[in-house]
Amino acid sequence: MGLRPVPKLVEKLRPAVGNIIREYMGITVGILITALALDIFLIPNKLAAGGVSGLSTVLHYRFGLPVGLTMAALNVLLFAIGTRIQGWKYGMKTIYGAFGLAFAVDAIAPFVHSFAITHDAILGTLYGGIFTGIGMGLVFRNGGNTGGTDIVAQILQKYSNLGLGQLFLLADGFVMLVAASVFGLKLALYGMIAVIIMGRVIDYVQEGLSVEKAAFIISEHTPKIAEAIMFELRRGATALASKGYYSGKHRDTIFCVVERKQIEHLKRIVHTIDPKAFVIIADVHEVVGEGFKQFAA
Repeated sequence: MGLRPVPKLVEKLRPAVGNIIREYMGITVGILITALALDIFLIPNKLAAGGVSGLSTVLHYRFGLPVGLTMAALNVLLFAIGTRIQGWKYGMKTIYGAFGLAFAVDAIAPFVHSFAITHDAILGTLYGGIFTGIGMGLVFRNGGNTGGTDIVAQILQKYSNLGLGQLFLLADGFVMLVAASVFGLKLALYGMIAVIIMGRVIDYVQEGLSVEKAAFIISEHTPKIAEAIMFELRRGATALASKGYYSGKHRDTIFCVVERKQIEHLKRIVHTIDPKAFVIIADVHEVVGEGFKQFAA
């Protein structure tokens, strides 16, 4: 009798274990993509794209140190300082991401050393930034981290009133100054462009591409417009109670989300019913729910 709850416990734990496996697989894929981008595009072109990887690239060319080993050593130092100042707060995913990337960079390098796609700094900046952003975005999306600049920013935040975003820029700015002193200002500026591209791509990977549109519609004829949206576009519409401060009138504001290809049809519907309607259209990076993408299990 006492053993019966065990199968139920296993059934409850199975989805959690599956999610953990998927997350670590996602982090691993992200690490491999990032390592390939570093080894193929950034490191061969002397592009220090901020963070520990950028500083390690500078030290590689200045002292001949392996990039991955240097990344690991710097992360050990940062983990030690961060733990001493903030306590032990770094999870296994951060440790796995930081040292997994360091290992992957050196492990992959011999195989791609002769696989130099381009020695053009501009192409290296663009594609290095894009693929590094894709890889890092996958790591972040699965709850991982690669340490480095994140740890520096968290440490500096304890002793300053600056926000994390400003501290990230400060840490990356230091790496850019070191890169400029070794590689020259031109390559350092290319590295900064790679950082900017990488940041934008990380956002796209985490938030999704803007493939849907959200619309806020203010009109005297909201019931007719809402009905047309539901029956012509087959999309839901939500009435938000609102008041115009200029007119002092209470009316409903329609909120709806449609596919990008439906936005022109939506505007025609609104214009046909009420040419004086006020319409606000915004990008939506991700929509989860009925009629759109479903929640992941």
